[in-house]
Amino acid sequence: MKFEVLDSISPVGMIEKQNIIDFLHTHLEQYGDSKEDIRRAIDYGLSENSLQGGFILRGYENDELAGIVVMNKTGMKGYIPENILVYIAVNKNMRGKGIGKQLMKKIIEITDGDIKLHVEPDNPARFLYEKVGFENKYLEYRFKQNK
Repeated sequence: MKFEVLDSISPVGMIEKQNIIDFLHTHLEQYGDSKEDIRRAIDYGLSENSLQGGFILRGYENDELAGIVVMNKTGMKGYIPENILVYIAVNKNMRGKGIGKQLMKKIIEITDGDIKLHVEPDNPARFLYEKVGFENKYLEYRFKQNK
């Protein structure tokens, strides 16, 4: 698999960004978010602001886009992992070929610092995360303000 990393110093045009958003929205399926939420995560990850940042990893199989990962920095080194894997999506026509595992291994290799991620309990990808070394340390609770 061939990998490409996009970050704050990579020139990412509007069309390319929209293609990333569309790929994630399509291939995340029921585990995804709105295109606007995906756009915000990408903008945060590609930001030049020193309090934000991260990167996008794209994986190609035979010159075809096989998967994308969006990693954001948390800015909380020392008490919360300094990186959060926001999205990982494998082309639905290429699933079952180990692409997700290759993407995860590459992410672990190139990320500076600890990584956290959130996964829904019924998402089969959680087994992949456990295989590559992620541990389920906490339950997450959220309170949404009705303002």
